[in-house]
Amino acid sequence: MTDNKHLLLYSIPQLLRWRVKSTPKRPALREKDFGIWNTYTWQDYYDYVRKTALGLRAIGLGKGSTIALISDNIPELLFTAIGAHSIGAVSAGIYQTSMPHEIAQILQSLKATAVFCDNQEQVDKVLDVRDQIPNVKKVIFEDPRGMREYMSDDWFVNIRDLYKLGDQEHEKNPGLFESLVDQGKPDDVCHLCLTSGTTGLPKGTMLTHKNYINMGIQLTEVDQLEPTDEYVSFLPFAWIGEQMNSFGVAMATGITLNFPESVETAMSDLKEIGPHFMFGAPRIYETIRSQIWLKIDQSYWFNKLLYNYFIKVGIKAAHYRMRGKSMPIGLKIKSWLGKQIIFRPLVNQIGFLRLRRAYTGGAALGPELFTFYQAIGVNLKQIYGQTEIVGIAYMHRDGDIRPETVGKPLPGTQCKISEIGEILSKSDSVTPGYFELPEKSAELLEGGWLHSGDAGFIDEHGHLVVIDRISDVMHNKKGEMFSPMFLENALKFSPYIKEAVIYGNKEDFVACLINVDPVVVGKWAEDRGISFTTYMDLSGKPEVAKLIMQEVLDVNSRAEKEHFKIKRFALLYKLLDVDDGELTKTGKIRRKYVQERYQNLYEALYDASVDKKEVEASFQYQDGQSTTVKTSISFYTVKGV
Repeated sequence: MTDNKHLLLYSIPQLLRWRVKSTPKRPALREKDFGIWNTYTWQDYYDYVRKTALGLRAIGLGKGSTIALISDNIPELLFTAIGAHSIGAVSAGIYQTSMPHEIAQILQSLKATAVFCDNQEQVDKVLDVRDQIPNVKKVIFEDPRGMREYMSDDWFVNIRDLYKLGDQEHEKNPGLFESLVDQGKPDDVCHLCLTSGTTGLPKGTMLTHKNYINMGIQLTEVDQLEPTDEYVSFLPFAWIGEQMNSFGVAMATGITLNFPESVETAMSDLKEIGPHFMFGAPRIYETIRSQIWLKIDQSYWFNKLLYNYFIKVGIKAAHYRMRGKSMPIGLKIKSWLGKQIIFRPLVNQIGFLRLRRAYTGGAALGPELFTFYQAIGVNLKQIYGQTEIVGIAYMHRDGDIRPETVGKPLPGTQCKISEIGEILSKSDSVTPGYFELPEKSAELLEGGWLHSGDAGFIDEHGHLVVIDRISDVMHNKKGEMFSPMFLENALKFSPYIKEAVIYGNKEDFVACLINVDPVVVGKWAEDRGISFTTYMDLSGKPEVAKLIMQEVLDVNSRAEKEHFKIKRFALLYKLLDVDDGELTKTGKIRRKYVQERYQNLYEALYDASVDKKEVEASFQYQDGQSTTVKTSISFYTVKGV
C-alpha cells in the first residue's frame, strides 16, 4: 500500500497542484449536461480553480473573507471553494433547501462577504433578504437563465465574467496564483461546515486542509481506492458526508468525481456511471430498499417465490461473509445460485454492480436493513463520526462486519468512553472549534478530546457500539433505560414505515407516532382495491392501521427486554418534513420540537381512554399560503404488552 502521509504537508490547493504534476490528463471531474458527460482533467480542474481564485481576489475577497455556497453539486462549486482556499479565504456550505430567513441567519452568523449560487432560484432567496445581509458584497451565479434583469446591478456577478477577471489578473502577473497557493498551510481553516442543528441554529464547524486530507488518507488505509475508481457526487455539499469525499478522499486518492445532471436524475445517472464506492445517509438506503420491494412485489409469482427463498439463503450467507468465515459448501452453492439468478440482475438495475463498498453514516441504520444489503451482495458498511471529525472516525473492516456496531477506529484515531458513557475521540481530523463560539468550542474539546454527545461502549471485539444521543436516551418510570433510535430503526426496517418517533421518557410504557411510506403503502392499498386521495386519507384507513399493527407486533416479538416493547401508536396525518422544522437537513428527527408540535397527540398516546381524537392539521405551502383542516386520529393499543 502506498504511503500517503506526505500529503498531510499540503493544503488542498497545493495537493491539487501536486495531482496536476503527477497525472495532468487523468479525469478528475465529470458532469452530465444535456445528456452528455463532460470531462475535466486534473489540469482543467487546476486551471479553473486559478481563474476563479484570481477572479475572487479581483472582486475583493482574500484572507479573512468567507464565501457561502448554495448550489447543487456541479464542478463550479468546487472551483469556487478551492479557488477561495487558494487566496486564503474560507468557504461555507448552505443547504439548497434552506428558506430565505434561514439563509440570512447563517450568512450573518458566518460573516459571509460573498455568496455563490447555481441558479436563479437560489439567487432569489438571497435577494429576498438583501437588506438583512449588509456584509455580503457580491453574489456569483453559474446559470444565467432568468438573470438578465439582474445584470444592471453590480451586486451580481456571472461566473464566466469572474473567469475573465481571473485570466486578466493572470496575464498581468503570471506568478501571482502560484505564490498565493504557496502561502497556504495545512492547519489553515479552509471551510465552515454546518452542524445538523438538532438543538437549534446550526454552528459553523471550522475545518482545516489537514482535517480533510487526513480523513481521506486514513479511510484508504482501511479500504484502498484506485485512481481509476468512480464516485457519484449526489449528496448535499453542505453536509460533511459530501465534503469528505470531494475535498478529502478525491484529493488523497485521485479518484474521479461524477456530477449528475440534476437532483431528480441522480439515481439514473448513477446507473450510467456504475460507481466503485458510494456513501449515503440511511434514508437513501431505506428508499432504495423500498424500491427493491416494489420491484419484487410487481414481479411474476415465480420471481417472488425465488426471491423469498434466496433472500433467506442470502441472509445466512451474509452472516458468514460479514464475519470473514468460510461457508458450508451447500450454503455456498445456494448463495452463488441466488446471486446469479436473482441478486446480480437486481443489483445491476440499481447501478450497484461495480460497487466494491458502500458506506452509510450520519444516523444509525437498523441491523436488519444492514444485513439485507449484505444478503443481496452489496458490501454495505457502517461508518461513524460527526461534522467535527470530518464525518468518519470509525468504520467496519471487510470480514469483520457486525451490524449492531459501527466498527473500529480509523488508523490514527483514538477512542475512549467517559465516566458518563460519552464517546470521546482524538485524531488529526478533529476540528479546532466552532466559528466565533469559544465557549461551545471549549465544551466540545474539553480535556483535549472531541466530545461526541453520543452514548456508547466498546464491545469485546473492539468495536464501537453507539447507543443514542446522550440527550435522547430515555428511562421509563421504573428507571429502565432504552434507546428511541434503536426502536425507530427496528420499525423503519419495515418497507411500510417511513419514519417513527418513539416516546416513553418517564412514562409507564413506550409509544410512538408513525409515518407510513406513501409509495409502498399506496401500492399495497391499490392492489387491494382500497381507494384513497391524499396521504392524510391513506394514513387514516383502518386497513392500513391493521397492516402497521402487524409490523409493530413483529418488532415487539424481537424485543430483547419487556420494557422495549411498544404499547400504543398512532399514524401521523402528514409526513415529517424538513421545511416544517421536524427534521434536520440530513433527515434526523428534531425530537423535542416534534413532541412540542404534536403535544396533543403525545398526551393522547398516554391516555388509555382515548382511542380517537379530532385535531386541526395545518399545512404550509411554498408560496407562503397555509391551510388548516380537521381530521380524526386513531390511537391503537398493541396486544401482549
